[in-house]
Amino acid sequence: MQAGVFLYDTTQLKIMTQQHPITPPPELVQQWDTEGRHQDYCTVTEHIATRAAQWGADQELEACIDWTANARNSGMGWDIATSLSGDLRAARRPKPSSLKEQALEMLESAWEGGHINNNAAQTIRRALEALPDD
Repeated sequence: MQAGVFLYDTTQLKIMTQQHPITPPPELVQQWDTEGRHQDYCTVTEHIATRAAQWGADQELEACIDWTANARNSGMGWDIATSLSGDLRAARRPKPSSLKEQALEMLESAWEGGHINNNAAQTIRRALEALPDD
């Protein structure tokens, strides 16, 4: 076996899948193996392990969200359960700040630090806020 090459025993993957409820399907493991061969920041095995951990965490998060969404059946109420589901996803998988949000934060920091005057800050803020949010 070559260094850095990860060989799969599909029988072993099937056994793992039967033993553990949160095990990625063999197709995903193969996809991660292919991805891992086209990057240079870690070994293929490390790449697969990282992606599998991320996948498992995502599965657990979705299960928690489903649980909170189903809580309405226990008398919690639809509005509260829906809010909890959205809050849980936002807290555990925050979206990265957009370039516009980053620029507004930097502008605020520059203004608070006295590096830019109020008129200039207001003009730049209005220009940034006029940009789309993507």
